[in-house]
Amino acid sequence: MATFKIDAAHSEITFKVKHLMITNVTGNFTKFDASMESEAADFTDAKISFEADVNSISTNNEQRDGHLKSDDFFSAEKFPTLSLNNGALKLVSGNEYKLLGDLTIRDITKQVEFDVEFGGTATDPYGQVKSGFEINGKISRKEFGLTWGAVTEAGNVMVSDEVKLVLSVQMIKQA
Repeated sequence: MATFKIDAAHSEITFKVKHLMITNVTGNFTKFDASMESEAADFTDAKISFEADVNSISTNNEQRDGHLKSDDFFSAEKFPTLSLNNGALKLVSGNEYKLLGDLTIRDITKQVEFDVEFGGTATDPYGQVKSGFEINGKISRKEFGLTWGAVTEAGNVMVSDEVKLVLSVQMIKQA
C-alpha cells in the first residue's frame, strides 16, 4: 500500500460564493492537510482524508474573513477544522472520477460527491513522484449550519447558499 501526502506548496483549496447574486467572491484556505493510501495505479482503491484549518480562511478582506470565522458561519472557535473522511475515488471513464466522502463542517457531517480530473503522475527534479487532481463540486452552505443571510432593500440575496469548490491538488508518494 502506497501512502501519499498533499504537497501544500503546489495545491490550492478555493471556493466561490455569489455576492448579491451578480458576482463571485473567491476565498481559500491557506493551511490544510490531506493523505491518500492506494495500491492501484489508477487510484480506484484510494482511501482519502482531508482537513483544513478554518482560521486560515482568506478572501482578501479582513472584515469578511472575521465574519466567516464567527458563529454566523464557520464558528472557528468551536469548530477549528473542516474535514473530509472516508474519501474514495470512483472511476467514471478515462481520467474522470467521482470523489465520494463524508464532509464535516461545524458539527454537521454529510456525504458529498465531487468531480475529479486526474492530471497524471510525474517525477519532479528531486525524485519525488507526484500525482495531480483537479476537484470541482458544489455544496449548500446552509446544510452545514452556515445559515447567515441578509437581503438588500431591492430583494437581492447577499450571499448565495451554493458554494462552488475548486481544488487543485498535488499528492506526493511517500518513500
